[in-house]
Amino acid sequence: MIVECIPNFSEGRRQEVIDRIGEGFKSVKGCVLLDVKPDKDHNRTVYTVTGEPEAVLEGVIRAVGTACELIDMNEHRGEHPRIGACDVIPFVPISGMTMEDCVALSRRCAEAVWEKYRIPSYYYEESALRPSRRNLADIRKGEYEVLKEEASLPERTPDVGEPALHPTAGAVVIGAREPLIAYNVNLSTSDISIAKAIAKRMRAKTGGLAYVKALGVMLSERNIAQVSMNLTNFNKTAVYTVFEMVKIEAARYGVTATGSEVIGMIPLEALAECARYYLRLENFETSQILETHLMQAE
Repeated sequence: MIVECIPNFSEGRRQEVIDRIGEGFKSVKGCVLLDVKPDKDHNRTVYTVTGEPEAVLEGVIRAVGTACELIDMNEHRGEHPRIGACDVIPFVPISGMTMEDCVALSRRCAEAVWEKYRIPSYYYEESALRPSRRNLADIRKGEYEVLKEEASLPERTPDVGEPALHPTAGAVVIGAREPLIAYNVNLSTSDISIAKAIAKRMRAKTGGLAYVKALGVMLSERNIAQVSMNLTNFNKTAVYTVFEMVKIEAARYGVTATGSEVIGMIPLEALAECARYYLRLENFETSQILETHLMQAE
């Protein structure tokens, strides 16, 4: 049984903290840290780990403990929405795992985080206990600053733990979901209102593309605006479709898409589909990629 977990932590600037959190995963045999993607503007780091469920669960719990010790949400500032030191923990079934298995794992994770660190949790996506909490953005509405004042309200009470946030670590959103691609497009403008307008046109919730979640953010270090997105089903809404629509929408405001980036991991098939589209490749299969055969040979 193999599970993937992509926890997001609210620290993307202090390398020593990023490394310490990573040690939590590395310290557990069988928990493999595949990727670490820090972002200074978002002030956030995305870790990708995989392995057997018990090992991954233990690694995540240790990493959350480190974040609880080293990150104070009262001092945290960044472009990305967040409610806690460890902001979100998604479990994704990979091999020999069902979605129900991942839901059960998310429940155990939330209970352990509460018992060990007194950090409350909210369940989202397939783990959600109520329809209004399936969408991560709805849970994070107002972010940490608002939620710490409203956590005692019935509609905002955590699913696990007391109806109040941890005084420094806030809360964490935990759940099970299908694989997604974190994909951002940079614009040739420093006008954040343009990025937000494009994001509104992109996201499914406001009439845009299906399986796209989007928001406009400012990358202050580069002085450019960015459309930051999650693609929840690349088979039904391709990466190239998203990029092309951002370009079309950007042109309305006289700006261009200067580049894009993938945060964390991306399935090979998603990139192969982009190659088919842009290169007009006919009858192209991922089995034609040399590295695919080399990995199989190894």
